[in-house]
Amino acid sequence: MRLNKHISESGVASRREADAWIAAGRVTVNGAKGELGTQVRPGDVVLVDGEPLPLRRKAVYLALHKPRGISSTTDGAVPDNIVDFVGHPERIFPVGRLDKDSEGLILLTNDGDIVNEVLRVERGHEKEYLVTVEPDVTDTFLAMMGRGVRIGAEMTKPAAVTRAGPNRFRIVLTQGLNRQIRRMCSALGWRVKRLVRVRIMHIRLGDLPPGRWRDLTEAEVKPLLAILAHGKKR
Repeated sequence: MRLNKHISESGVASRREADAWIAAGRVTVNGAKGELGTQVRPGDVVLVDGEPLPLRRKAVYLALHKPRGISSTTDGAVPDNIVDFVGHPERIFPVGRLDKDSEGLILLTNDGDIVNEVLRVERGHEKEYLVTVEPDVTDTFLAMMGRGVRIGAEMTKPAAVTRAGPNRFRIVLTQGLNRQIRRMCSALGWRVKRLVRVRIMHIRLGDLPPGRWRDLTEAEVKPLLAILAHGKKR
C-alpha cells in the first residue's frame, strides 16, 4: 500500500494532506524518511512528527450548512476555520471547498479515500447552486452562463442553468474552478449578492439550517462507497 493511502486510511488526513506531510519530511517508515512512492507493508512502523498513527475509528460522513464567514480549511491557525466551527470529536476534513463568502452544503469526513474520489475532476460529479445577482438576470445572461464563460485563460464547461426568479438562477457545475460562479458572473457584468450550494451529487441541503450539521443517512452513504469501490477497480 502506498504511504499516502496508509496515512489516509488511519483517518488523520486526506491523501492530498498526507502527500504534503511526506514532502515536508514529517513522515518516517521504520525510522527512515518516507517518500511519496514509499510502499508500506504489514508490520511497518509509520510515524508522523514522531507519533504513531491512531487506530482507524468508525467512518464519519457529515453534511454541514456552512454559513458565510467560515473558511473551508483544516488549518487551525485560520480564524473561523470549518473544523473548529463544527467541533466534531473525530478528526474530520472537508470534501472540497466552499469559499468564505458563500454558504450552503459542504461534506466533511474522516475517510480520505472518499475525499479523493469525489474530487476527481474527470468523474464529473454534479454540484448545484442557487445564485442571487444584480442586475436582474436576462435570457442572454442565462444562455451565456450555460454555454460557458471565458475566465482568464480558461473556458468553463457547459452547465445546466435555469431561472429561479427575477434576480436568481440555478446552475449545475461538473467542474470546480476557484470561485468559478462569481468569476463567470463578473466576466459578464453581473455581481453575485448571494451564493448557496444546495446539492452535491445525490446529497441535498434540504431544510438544514445555517450553521447546523447532520450525519449522512445510510441511503446517502451507500452511493459514496459505491463510487469509491468503482474508482478502486479502475
